[in-house]
Amino acid sequence: MLYDYSIASAFSKNGSGGNKAGIVHGGFKWDTHRKISIATELNFSETVFYSDSQKGDFKLEYFTPNGEVPLCGHATIAFFVYMLENDRIGAGHFMIETKAGTFGINVEKGGTIFMQQAKPKFLSYVPLNMLKNCFHPFIPDKNISPRIVSTGLCDILMPIATAETLNLMEANTSAISSVSKQTDCVGIHAFALRSETDEEKCTAVCRNFAPLYGIEEESATGTSNCALACYLHSLGIRPEKYIFEQGRNLSCESLIEVRLETNGDEILSVKVGGKGYVLK
Repeated sequence: MLYDYSIASAFSKNGSGGNKAGIVHGGFKWDTHRKISIATELNFSETVFYSDSQKGDFKLEYFTPNGEVPLCGHATIAFFVYMLENDRIGAGHFMIETKAGTFGINVEKGGTIFMQQAKPKFLSYVPLNMLKNCFHPFIPDKNISPRIVSTGLCDILMPIATAETLNLMEANTSAISSVSKQTDCVGIHAFALRSETDEEKCTAVCRNFAPLYGIEEESATGTSNCALACYLHSLGIRPEKYIFEQGRNLSCESLIEVRLETNGDEILSVKVGGKGYVLK
């Protein structure tokens, strides 16, 4: 069966890079097996299928080549980039229905799109010896413990000593898949904090690995960076803005902004956002 699709990139940096997603029109037409097949044919880390919703403005379903995931930040942003650039929506507030719940989307006049996330769940810490075979070289930041945090999807947040070390790391995909299964997580979100004197005004440089879902490395991830911002806030690391850079190793640099509404230590709401562009 033929299908109509578009391609958009989310979390772009200076009008390029970002993370591409497939956007399939008429998503209500196919069963799960066919949606996985289409996602495999398009071969993006995630493809989004959209249809009408009784709970919001759109119902969004997300598929990787390996199966369905309940939520995907970059595919959501990419979908709204497509809708905005094709004049199917304007600036405003929208609601989306997903398997992870119903979330708000703000489309700003300048083209930046912010997606509401679930309030953070701070789950178990992960021992370093459980992660040591996942990367080489493996030089963790000893000041921060790896921890599972979720704002919709569970990720292992893995602190690395320096951005240079992060850049050099080679991933052991079988080991990462094994740890992901054991911890019931999507994957590992590795990060290295930037110092306050860095010229680049970002909070951390990140790399994201989810081979259990067929994603060896992803150039921009919304939900995992939301989890990271919440974790950093809980540790007392509270910059004026949470800005994360990702995708440098893939020659596809991305910028992801996370906005937290807080009351002291309490996180009241979480939003992730960025810009994008349409390729097809």
